[in-house]
Amino acid sequence: MDLLSIFFIGIGLSMDACAVSLAKGMSLDKKDLLKYAFILAFAFGFFQALMPAIGYFAGIRFTEYIQAFDHWIAFILLSFIGINMIREGKEEKEDNEKSTSLAFKDVLILAIATSIDALAVGVSFAFLKVNLLEAVLTIGCTTFILCFFCVLFGKKLGSLFEKYAEFLGGGILILLGLKILIEHLFF
Repeated sequence: MDLLSIFFIGIGLSMDACAVSLAKGMSLDKKDLLKYAFILAFAFGFFQALMPAIGYFAGIRFTEYIQAFDHWIAFILLSFIGINMIREGKEEKEDNEKSTSLAFKDVLILAIATSIDALAVGVSFAFLKVNLLEAVLTIGCTTFILCFFCVLFGKKLGSLFEKYAEFLGGGILILLGLKILIEHLFF
């Protein structure tokens, strides 16, 4: 498999992480935006690179087990974080203060939830004789760059919809979880 194909796989795999980055960017305070953009992009890039490596070494047998419920895991994790964002948005509206940080636990959960599909891609890499190091570096770097800019773009959108940024971001995460669930159950 050539590098261009792997690059496009990286773009495809990063779309869920980009949607989450956009949603989180809408709710972050501008003061530490670059720091949080880097943290989110690094976490998403790292897990998007790690999961194909795990899939590559785990093989088909492990993937058959996780494919039976991976969509439920992603749905539950994304919905949980989305509901938390909406709840925090309501509390902030009442307290009139803005969320200025990212909890490590939330970043970790989001990074894992958005990278589960990359596990199956890693299994296919083993059969396609893909250069694993080249693939994981390409996927990780692609995800990092896209997510970094999605956080920044999300902040621009969040400024337009400041009152509703947490609600909108939480809603996006819940809808993303539903999309993953529906795709795996019905298509």
